[in-house]
Amino acid sequence: MSPAGARPRRPKRVLGSGGKLVHHARMAAPGPLHVTIDLADEAATARLAEDVAACLEPGDVVTLSGGLGVGKTTFARALIRALADDPELEVPSPTFTLAQSYAVGRVPVTHFDLYRLASPDELDEIGLDESLVSGAALIEWPERAETRLPAERLDIAFALAGEGRTATLSGSHSWERRIGRSLAVRAFLDRAGWTDAGRHHLQGDASTRTWERVRDGERRAVLMDWPRREAAPDDRRQVFRARDARAFVAVDAALRDAGFSAPRIIASDLDAGIVLMEDFGTEGVLRPDGTPDPERYRLVIDLLAAIHAEPRPVTLPLPDGTSHRLPRLSAEVLAADIAFFADWYLPHVGARPDQAAMEAFHAIWDDLFARLASAEPSWVLFDMQSPNLFWLPDRDGVARIGLIDFQDMFVGPAAYDVASICQDMRATVPAALEAALCDRYVAIRRAAAPAFDADAFVTAYAILATARALKSLGVFGRLVDRYGKRQYLRHMPRAREYLERSLAHPALSGYADWHRRYLPPAT
Repeated sequence: MSPAGARPRRPKRVLGSGGKLVHHARMAAPGPLHVTIDLADEAATARLAEDVAACLEPGDVVTLSGGLGVGKTTFARALIRALADDPELEVPSPTFTLAQSYAVGRVPVTHFDLYRLASPDELDEIGLDESLVSGAALIEWPERAETRLPAERLDIAFALAGEGRTATLSGSHSWERRIGRSLAVRAFLDRAGWTDAGRHHLQGDASTRTWERVRDGERRAVLMDWPRREAAPDDRRQVFRARDARAFVAVDAALRDAGFSAPRIIASDLDAGIVLMEDFGTEGVLRPDGTPDPERYRLVIDLLAAIHAEPRPVTLPLPDGTSHRLPRLSAEVLAADIAFFADWYLPHVGARPDQAAMEAFHAIWDDLFARLASAEPSWVLFDMQSPNLFWLPDRDGVARIGLIDFQDMFVGPAAYDVASICQDMRATVPAALEAALCDRYVAIRRAAAPAFDADAFVTAYAILATARALKSLGVFGRLVDRYGKRQYLRHMPRAREYLERSLAHPALSGYADWHRRYLPPAT
């Protein structure tokens, strides 16, 4: 079945019986998705289902057409199990119930079988529209729905072919991009020797990257998919951020060479932006109840003290002979960060400082950032918070802390990362623990270098912790108000509490006065 209104097109890519990408001379002109894939067996069908599951989003409709016994239900079952990350999940055919819902994984999905549908109007009764509000729909026998299905969908037509089957995927430009990217990841895994690997989507972040856990027998790995994209016009920070996987690979090698636990790179395609790396597992630095584990946070402090204890290179080599130069964490970078506070958080809470007040705001922060010019410089991993830290008990010393999400590493004030973990925006660090962690850092640095300037460090810490709190409030406000991600509201009280702690330092007295004048006490 072809998408409504689409002209038939010749397939532009064909996957061989092993699921590997092979190029044919019959390349179609640019246009909507139309690709035929050879499926030698059920395992190949399951791999295709995983490839579709990897790019499935809420609101998606995927239709499965073809005669009896061509693999529609096999595909649907494999896709649902991939979303659930449960190969044993019971997925019965909904032939008699017409619809079966699964609240699994990142995308709830409803499996429809319309073979017994008496009329397209019955779609209202079985809840197709409701299923698309927050989930996706898999629809067998879609022709029974006639014109009731949305035009924006992915159609998969299965057919017998010799000893195996074929699947022809048709869809819009959006599906062409998404399926094309997912099939490129599968081809990368094939080239890397992970041909039979299963794919499971991991929780992503606010960037353009996606993450998957990859399994092939007893082997485990994590895959980062980072297509290069242009900076968002409303995000001033992105000008200063890493734009592709080259930065990640370069920083990863530098950290490992220095004796720290960054994941070992198994394979990479820097041009495509795909990296397969060591899997650190799932154990982090938080307790099971989500509170900081003091022992593990203390080890993070030891790790940062070790990073800052000696000079670090600024130019980092890459495997292809090129290099990545670490940018400077300058006043301009920090100003772009706190601009999020003015642009997004102030409107979020209904604060409306006039032009003169905002000019005073920027003047205050220009002076504060100028004070950082003499702060001790070092590597700044830039996102030292609990979601990016793993516990590796089989290793020794600071190597027990596994590091990820470091592609934006800068050279700048060493206090930045200390403030990041001591005021972890994703887990509440009690004030007493924060003070103890800071004292530990200062004691370690003084023991190694008696000339270490503790007062200068504490001042830089207070300025940077305040800036981070403002940035975080702005980022959370943007995620809520622009993208409707209301789950970030729960982080705002924590950021405000941290902000109040930092404003107690004398260096922040000027900004503290401004903040309390223009923002209500609860905000």
